[in-house]
Amino acid sequence: MSQKYHTKVKKPYVLNFRYLSLNFPMRCKECVKMETFRIVLVRFSHPIGELFVILYLLFRFHMKNVLIVEDDPEIIHLLEIHLKDLHCNVIKATTGTQGLRLAIAEKPDLIILDVMLPEMDGVEVCQKIRANNILSPIMMLTAKSEEIDKVLGLEVGADDYLTKPFSVREFIARVKAIFRRQKMDDAQPVDDNQHRLMQFDALSIDVEMRKVILDGQKIELSPKEFELLTLLSSNPGKSYDRTQLLNMIWGYDFKGYEHTVNSHINRLRSKIEPDMSHPKFILTTWGVGYKFNEELVKT
Repeated sequence: MSQKYHTKVKKPYVLNFRYLSLNFPMRCKECVKMETFRIVLVRFSHPIGELFVILYLLFRFHMKNVLIVEDDPEIIHLLEIHLKDLHCNVIKATTGTQGLRLAIAEKPDLIILDVMLPEMDGVEVCQKIRANNILSPIMMLTAKSEEIDKVLGLEVGADDYLTKPFSVREFIARVKAIFRRQKMDDAQPVDDNQHRLMQFDALSIDVEMRKVILDGQKIELSPKEFELLTLLSSNPGKSYDRTQLLNMIWGYDFKGYEHTVNSHINRLRSKIEPDMSHPKFILTTWGVGYKFNEELVKT
């Protein structure tokens, strides 16, 4: 479908049934037309069509949206097959600029981003996605053997990477791990005995809502930046070395990329520290790693 036909609809899409009214925000007018056609077709071609419609909608609107930004049609086809096996809705882009536009418009649940792309390379796309406060997890694909691709990708905000050629089994495992972490975040049980809201002077961290407020202003953090802040602030005074943080936050073996932690800490500090040269919240433990300032009052 040509991009020009994707005109935004301002009002949500409402489906009225005999016993049920469903209200869904739709992405574009053309999508509304296609969805309406499918629903009407199912509803009136089966004696219990309304039940089928409800089941269809529950499935359709709970699918994960995955954006693939890749210029190789064979790789796109391969990834699409296996993502659909995981019940994902796949959105595709073949250039960096198209991928950036779709990432901003769609805010997918996962972005699979190739490094070598026409018009704009993957590292720049990743950087601009994060600059637009799009917090979707990003898995970068690279055909290069140089470490610089992996390091740059992780340092500009990617959550994971795969080096081509990669096994389908590993790809599926990585995607499932990302979705599993998302599900755990969404389904985190509420414990009234624990402080879900942590306050350190002017810094407020709402773990359940994944929201950070500093001096009354909301601070936009990437998923990894938020996880780093949450881990450190939950254990004030406890020092973590870079290898520990890589294992606990990224969840994979990134041995040799410990300096990626430095980049994420520096970016996190730039967002929450009043004075980068004299950090107040995240302190450096010389010879070890990092810790959260235990002298701040936690409420």
